[in-house]
Amino acid sequence: MSFKSLIQDMRGEFGSISRKGFDVRFGYGRSRSQRVVQDTCVPVDAFKQSCWASMPPELLRDVLMRIEQSEHTWPSRKNVVSCAGVCRNWREIVKEIVKVPELSSKLTFPISVKQPGPRGSLVQCYIMRNRSNQTYYLYLGLNQAASNDDGKFLLAAKRFRRPTCTDYIISLNCDDVSRGSTTYIGKLRSNFLGTKFTVYDAQPTNPGAQVTRTRSSRLLSLKQVSPRIPSGNYPVAHISYELNVLGSRGPRRMQCVMDAIPASAVEPGGTAPTQTELLHSNLDSFPSFSFFRSKSIRAESLPSGPSSAAQKEGLLALKNKAPRWHEQLQCWCLNFNGRVTVASVKNFQLVAAPENGPAGPEHENVILQFGKVGKDVFTMDYQYPISAFQAFTICLSSFDTKIACE
Repeated sequence: MSFKSLIQDMRGEFGSISRKGFDVRFGYGRSRSQRVVQDTCVPVDAFKQSCWASMPPELLRDVLMRIEQSEHTWPSRKNVVSCAGVCRNWREIVKEIVKVPELSSKLTFPISVKQPGPRGSLVQCYIMRNRSNQTYYLYLGLNQAASNDDGKFLLAAKRFRRPTCTDYIISLNCDDVSRGSTTYIGKLRSNFLGTKFTVYDAQPTNPGAQVTRTRSSRLLSLKQVSPRIPSGNYPVAHISYELNVLGSRGPRRMQCVMDAIPASAVEPGGTAPTQTELLHSNLDSFPSFSFFRSKSIRAESLPSGPSSAAQKEGLLALKNKAPRWHEQLQCWCLNFNGRVTVASVKNFQLVAAPENGPAGPEHENVILQFGKVGKDVFTMDYQYPISAFQAFTICLSSFDTKIACE
């Protein structure tokens, strides 16, 4: 048997032994389906009956490496996830083989949405908006019409309007976008005017991250782990929109300060924090304070963002790229390289703002671009040093009406 046929036989057998461990759920939006892929371990008895249980470790690693290298895109990439769900031994090998998006340009496991994108190339995604239930879905793919498949589902967000602010709750599960979801990973909160936003991560991005107590701090009920698990709120970014003197006729002016990313990350050899696992049930990883809500607790005032002194300490600041006025078209224009087809005040491109002195070549690279391609379809492309989660939250801030800016 050739090595190629061996791998094909291995994939075929996964169709039977891992079907129970690879669950594809369907949730329905306006007209297209949203998919969530969850990987779990194959039943032990089924694996013991498989011929792969006694495979030599060296051959097993070689087979898994070839599968990982051959499955570049979704949905075929799910074979790699299936391999990781066979048993603990296979999972550890696959985790060693699969590289982070920064190095591989691939999003494989759920943690990939929290890791910085690739260097030098944009990860192409699109966002679908469901107006009826104020929900937004992020997919990995060129655009809605790129193929017959919906694309790989990544994240979902739901908008909750409150008396003094607006919250966007973000989840890994399109069917359960709530503050009590076991797949809750963070949120975006705005002020009353929709001009200032704070991005919160449910877990720290680095050891020195400080938790912030907000009104939505809560007890998370886990079905698998009976004790209620507190979820922290760690500020990772601050977004602000400035007054536009041209009103709705001109482009928005925005700035994002990334609390967890140093400004040196965009320079050659620079690094950004990279999360390695999603924390769901580790009580010791969260600070000990009361998470019980009280009716007397008022919503806290939204931080206006890091002070200028904090920015001088070396935090990465992103600013929108200034558009050019097109005389023939009589409108403001940006070069999206064909990724945006509908003019909208929401469209933007973000580049790194220089700390001091003139801007270098690294400050001309577009780190995040967002634009409209249909009534409720938008493209979102991002790259290092921000993650898909961070890029998604920044784009969500563009959907809010900005009374004071337009």
